[in-house]
Amino acid sequence: MFSLRSLLKPSATNWPDYLARRAGEARDPCVADFFASSQLAPETPIGEAPLVAMDMETTGLDERRHAIVSIGLVPFSLGRIRLAERRYWVVRPPRPLLRQSVTFHHITDSEIVDAPDLDEIIDELLAALAGRLVVVHYRHIERPFLDAAMQSRRGESLRFPVIDTMSLEARIYRQSLWARFRRWMGRPPVSIRLHNSRERYGLPPYQGHHALIDALATAELLQAQIAARHQPGTPIGQLWS
Repeated sequence: MFSLRSLLKPSATNWPDYLARRAGEARDPCVADFFASSQLAPETPIGEAPLVAMDMETTGLDERRHAIVSIGLVPFSLGRIRLAERRYWVVRPPRPLLRQSVTFHHITDSEIVDAPDLDEIIDELLAALAGRLVVVHYRHIERPFLDAAMQSRRGESLRFPVIDTMSLEARIYRQSLWARFRRWMGRPPVSIRLHNSRERYGLPPYQGHHALIDALATAELLQAQIAARHQPGTPIGQLWS
Protein backbone atom coordinates (compact mmCIF):
# COMPACT_ATOMS: atom_id res chain seq x y z
CA MET A 1 0.00 0.00 0.00
CA PHE A 2 1.06 3.55 -0.66
CA SER A 3 0.99 6.10 2.12
CA LEU A 4 -1.09 9.24 2.12
CA ARG A 5 2.19 11.17 2.23
CA SER A 6 3.17 9.70 -1.14
CA LEU A 7 -0.21 10.74 -2.54
CA LEU A 8 0.24 14.33 -1.39
CA LYS A 9 3.89 14.70 -2.38
CA PRO A 10 4.10 16.78 -5.58
CA SER A 11 5.85 15.27 -8.55
CA ALA A 12 9.38 16.53 -9.13
CA THR A 13 9.61 14.91 -12.58
CA ASN A 14 10.39 17.22 -15.49
CA TRP A 15 7.87 15.52 -17.74
CA PRO A 16 8.71 17.26 -21.06
CA ASP A 17 12.40 16.32 -20.74
CA TYR A 18 11.57 12.79 -19.58
CA LEU A 19 9.11 12.13 -22.42
CA ALA A 20 11.48 13.49 -25.06
CA ARG A 21 14.32 11.35 -23.71
CA ARG A 22 12.20 8.21 -23.61
CA ALA A 23 10.98 8.81 -27.18
CA GLY A 24 14.60 8.72 -28.31
CA GLU A 25 15.78 5.74 -26.30
CA ALA A 26 12.78 3.35 -26.38
CA ARG A 27 13.53 0.19 -28.36
CA ASP A 28 9.94 -0.89 -28.89
CA PRO A 29 8.46 1.10 -31.84
CA CYS A 30 5.01 1.41 -30.25
CA VAL A 31 6.49 2.66 -26.99
CA ALA A 32 8.66 5.18 -28.86
CA ASP A 33 5.60 6.41 -30.80
CA PHE A 34 3.64 6.74 -27.55
CA PHE A 35 6.29 8.94 -25.94
CA ALA A 36 6.82 10.99 -29.10
CA SER A 37 3.11 11.79 -29.36
CA SER A 38 2.56 12.46 -25.64
CA GLN A 39 4.67 15.60 -25.24
CA LEU A 40 2.05 18.14 -24.16
CA ALA A 41 3.55 21.43 -22.97
CA PRO A 42 3.01 22.18 -19.25
CA GLU A 43 1.50 25.56 -20.14
CA THR A 44 -1.26 23.97 -22.24
CA PRO A 45 -4.63 25.08 -20.81
CA ILE A 46 -6.61 22.16 -19.41
CA GLY A 47 -9.54 23.31 -21.54
CA GLU A 48 -7.51 22.65 -24.69
CA ALA A 49 -5.83 19.41 -23.65
CA PRO A 50 -6.99 16.09 -25.15
CA LEU A 51 -7.79 13.87 -22.17
CA VAL A 52 -8.44 10.18 -21.57
CA ALA A 53 -9.71 8.71 -18.30
CA MET A 54 -8.23 5.32 -17.46
CA ASP A 55 -9.14 2.78 -14.81
CA MET A 56 -7.91 -0.73 -14.11
CA GLU A 57 -9.12 -3.62 -12.08
CA THR A 58 -6.30 -5.69 -10.60
CA THR A 59 -5.91 -8.84 -8.53
CA GLY A 60 -4.43 -6.81 -5.65
CA LEU A 61 -2.66 -3.57 -4.79
CA ASP A 62 1.00 -4.58 -5.23
CA GLU A 63 2.18 -4.40 -8.85
CA ARG A 64 5.10 -6.71 -7.98
CA ARG A 65 2.80 -9.60 -6.95
CA HIS A 66 -0.54 -8.83 -8.58
CA ALA A 67 -1.75 -8.29 -12.13
CA ILE A 68 -4.17 -6.33 -14.30
CA VAL A 69 -7.44 -8.06 -15.21
CA SER A 70 -9.30 -5.26 -17.01
CA ILE A 71 -8.70 -1.79 -18.44
CA GLY A 72 -11.23 0.90 -19.32
CA LEU A 73 -10.57 4.08 -21.31
CA VAL A 74 -12.89 7.03 -21.94
CA PRO A 75 -11.56 9.90 -24.11
CA PHE A 76 -12.96 13.31 -23.18
CA SER A 77 -12.47 17.05 -22.93
CA LEU A 78 -13.87 19.53 -20.43
CA GLY A 79 -16.90 19.99 -22.64
CA ARG A 80 -17.56 16.52 -23.98
CA ILE A 81 -17.21 12.86 -23.05
CA ARG A 82 -16.59 10.72 -26.12
CA LEU A 83 -18.37 7.52 -25.13
CA ALA A 84 -18.44 6.30 -28.71
CA GLU A 85 -14.62 6.08 -28.54
CA ARG A 86 -14.51 4.18 -25.22
CA ARG A 87 -12.36 1.10 -24.97
CA TYR A 88 -12.55 -1.86 -22.62
CA TRP A 89 -10.41 -4.96 -22.34
CA VAL A 90 -10.47 -8.01 -20.09
CA VAL A 91 -7.01 -9.57 -19.98
CA ARG A 92 -5.71 -12.86 -18.65
CA PRO A 93 -3.39 -12.50 -15.62
CA PRO A 94 -0.29 -14.70 -15.46
CA ARG A 95 -1.50 -16.38 -12.26
CA PRO A 96 -4.90 -17.88 -11.30
CA LEU A 97 -7.48 -15.53 -9.81
CA LEU A 98 -7.84 -15.48 -6.06
CA ARG A 99 -11.32 -15.71 -4.62
CA GLN A 100 -10.89 -12.55 -2.56
CA SER A 101 -9.93 -10.49 -5.61
CA VAL A 102 -12.96 -11.72 -7.58
CA THR A 103 -15.24 -10.22 -4.92
CA PHE A 104 -13.87 -6.79 -5.84
CA HIS A 105 -13.55 -6.80 -9.63
CA HIS A 106 -16.26 -9.45 -10.32
CA ILE A 107 -14.25 -10.92 -13.20
CA THR A 108 -14.35 -14.70 -13.01
CA ASP A 109 -12.18 -17.52 -14.31
CA SER A 110 -14.67 -18.22 -17.10
CA GLU A 111 -14.26 -14.64 -18.36
CA ILE A 112 -10.47 -14.75 -18.52
CA VAL A 113 -10.01 -18.27 -19.87
CA ASP A 114 -10.13 -17.04 -23.48
CA ALA A 115 -9.02 -13.46 -22.76
CA PRO A 116 -5.77 -12.22 -24.32
CA ASP A 117 -2.58 -11.68 -22.39
CA LEU A 118 -1.89 -8.00 -21.84
CA ASP A 119 0.96 -8.20 -24.35
CA GLU A 120 -1.57 -8.84 -27.12
CA ILE A 121 -3.41 -5.56 -26.52
CA ILE A 122 -0.50 -3.29 -25.52
CA ASP A 123 -0.06 -1.79 -28.99
CA GLU A 124 -3.79 -1.05 -29.20
CA LEU A 125 -3.78 0.40 -25.69
CA LEU A 126 -0.80 2.67 -26.36
CA ALA A 127 -2.38 3.92 -29.58
CA ALA A 128 -5.54 4.83 -27.65
CA LEU A 129 -3.50 6.72 -25.02
CA ALA A 130 -1.10 8.43 -27.43
CA GLY A 131 -1.38 12.19 -27.65
CA ARG A 132 -3.73 12.43 -24.67
CA LEU A 133 -3.17 13.38 -21.05
CA VAL A 134 -4.23 10.44 -18.87
CA VAL A 135 -6.65 11.09 -15.98
CA VAL A 136 -6.96 8.59 -13.11
CA HIS A 137 -8.34 8.45 -9.59
CA TYR A 138 -5.32 7.44 -7.45
CA ARG A 139 -2.26 7.29 -9.67
CA HIS A 140 -0.52 4.66 -7.52
CA ILE A 141 -2.53 1.91 -9.21
CA GLU A 142 -2.75 2.55 -12.95
CA ARG A 143 0.72 3.96 -13.56
CA PRO A 144 2.85 1.45 -11.60
CA PHE A 145 0.80 -1.56 -12.74
CA LEU A 146 1.11 -0.57 -16.39
CA ASP A 147 4.80 0.17 -15.96
CA ALA A 148 5.42 -3.22 -14.34
CA ALA A 149 3.42 -5.01 -17.04
CA MET A 150 5.38 -3.28 -19.81
CA GLN A 151 8.72 -4.07 -18.20
CA SER A 152 7.86 -7.75 -17.84
CA ARG A 153 6.53 -8.09 -21.41
CA ARG A 154 8.49 -5.61 -23.53
CA GLY A 155 11.46 -4.73 -21.32
CA GLU A 156 10.41 -1.07 -21.45
CA SER A 157 9.48 1.33 -18.67
CA LEU A 158 6.23 3.20 -19.23
CA ARG A 159 5.88 6.19 -16.93
CA PHE A 160 3.93 9.26 -18.01
CA PRO A 161 2.24 12.31 -16.47
CA VAL A 162 -1.30 11.93 -15.18
CA ILE A 163 -3.93 14.14 -13.63
CA ASP A 164 -4.98 12.39 -10.44
CA THR A 165 -8.50 13.41 -9.38
CA MET A 166 -7.90 11.96 -5.92
CA SER A 167 -4.81 14.14 -5.54
CA LEU A 168 -6.84 17.21 -6.54
CA GLU A 169 -9.33 16.36 -3.78
CA ALA A 170 -6.46 15.78 -1.36
CA ARG A 171 -5.21 19.32 -1.92
CA ILE A 172 -8.47 20.53 -0.37
CA TYR A 173 -9.38 17.80 2.12
CA ARG A 174 -5.90 16.80 3.34
CA GLN A 175 -3.55 19.76 2.82
CA SER A 176 -5.63 22.90 3.32
CA LEU A 177 -5.81 24.93 6.54
CA TRP A 178 -9.44 23.82 6.85
CA ALA A 179 -8.40 20.16 6.71
CA ARG A 180 -5.67 20.73 9.28
CA PHE A 181 -8.16 22.48 11.56
CA ARG A 182 -10.50 19.48 11.31
CA ARG A 183 -7.66 17.18 12.34
CA TRP A 184 -6.79 19.49 15.24
CA MET A 185 -10.44 19.32 16.34
CA GLY A 186 -10.31 15.52 16.21
CA ARG A 187 -12.74 15.28 13.31
CA PRO A 188 -12.48 12.25 11.01
CA PRO A 189 -10.89 12.95 7.61
CA VAL A 190 -13.18 13.63 4.66
CA SER A 191 -13.21 10.68 2.27
CA ILE A 192 -11.53 11.31 -1.08
CA ARG A 193 -12.54 7.98 -2.62
CA LEU A 194 -14.11 8.19 -6.06
CA HIS A 195 -17.71 7.64 -4.93
CA ASN A 196 -17.52 10.16 -2.09
CA SER A 197 -15.69 12.72 -4.19
CA ARG A 198 -18.41 12.55 -6.86
CA GLU A 199 -21.10 13.02 -4.22
CA ARG A 200 -19.61 16.37 -3.22
CA TYR A 201 -20.09 17.68 -6.75
CA GLY A 202 -23.64 16.37 -7.10
CA LEU A 203 -22.66 13.63 -9.56
CA PRO A 204 -24.82 10.50 -9.67
CA PRO A 205 -23.70 7.23 -8.06
CA TYR A 206 -22.36 4.51 -10.35
CA GLN A 207 -21.64 0.87 -9.65
CA GLY A 208 -17.97 0.71 -8.71
CA HIS A 209 -15.15 -1.74 -9.47
CA HIS A 210 -15.79 -1.93 -13.21
CA ALA A 211 -12.90 -0.43 -15.16
CA LEU A 212 -15.00 1.22 -17.86
CA ILE A 213 -17.61 2.63 -15.47
CA ASP A 214 -14.93 3.93 -13.12
CA ALA A 215 -13.10 5.55 -16.05
CA LEU A 216 -16.33 7.36 -16.99
CA ALA A 217 -16.85 8.35 -13.34
CA THR A 218 -13.31 9.75 -13.22
CA ALA A 219 -13.80 11.78 -16.41
CA GLU A 220 -16.98 13.33 -15.03
CA LEU A 221 -15.29 14.06 -11.72
CA LEU A 222 -12.45 15.99 -13.36
CA GLN A 223 -14.95 18.04 -15.37
CA ALA A 224 -16.72 18.92 -12.12
CA GLN A 225 -13.48 19.70 -10.29
CA ILE A 226 -12.31 22.11 -12.98
CA ALA A 227 -15.71 23.80 -13.16
CA ALA A 228 -15.91 24.23 -9.38
CA ARG A 229 -12.34 24.93 -8.30
CA HIS A 230 -10.19 25.75 -11.33
CA GLN A 231 -10.52 27.39 -14.74
CA PRO A 232 -10.37 26.06 -18.34
CA GLY A 233 -7.24 28.18 -18.69
CA THR A 234 -5.44 26.45 -15.81
CA PRO A 235 -2.12 25.07 -17.18
CA ILE A 236 -1.93 21.31 -17.12
CA GLY A 237 1.46 21.62 -15.43
CA GLN A 238 -0.34 22.81 -12.30
CA LEU A 239 -2.56 19.73 -12.29
CA TRP A 240 -0.50 16.79 -13.40
CA SER A 241 1.67 14.52 -11.26
